[in-house]
Amino acid sequence: MKKTLQLLLLATAFFAFSANAKEKTIPLEDNSSILGKWKLTAEAAAKHKTKTPLTITWDFKKDGVLNTIATDARNRTGAMNINVKYSIEDGAIRKQFKPGIEKYETCRVTDRTDSTMILHCKFLYYFMER
Repeated sequence: MKKTLQLLLLATAFFAFSANAKEKTIPLEDNSSILGKWKLTAEAAAKHKTKTPLTITWDFKKDGVLNTIATDARNRTGAMNINVKYSIEDGAIRKQFKPGIEKYETCRVTDRTDSTMILHCKFLYYFMER
């Protein structure tokens, strides 16, 4: 009985913490607020963890195409230019995971100003500037 009570208290604490840990997101009504070019300056596994610098540009087009231009920081290769599909669904960006493959990931806006934005995708946070 004592062990059952301890497990119940532990489970209750875990669920209470999980419920409070839900991250604030900024819902998007349409793509008008994200259209244009954004420079990805960094990525991180969590918002407040160490950020890895990036040299990538995302250009959100009006027609649902996200043009990605990535440059090798060490100049070993040229710029890589990729187009993937994206849409706004349930207040989040739903973008194609890889070109040519109909697999999508959802990215939610967690912070945004006129010139900065932080996206939380499945595994990473992306820090962006206009």
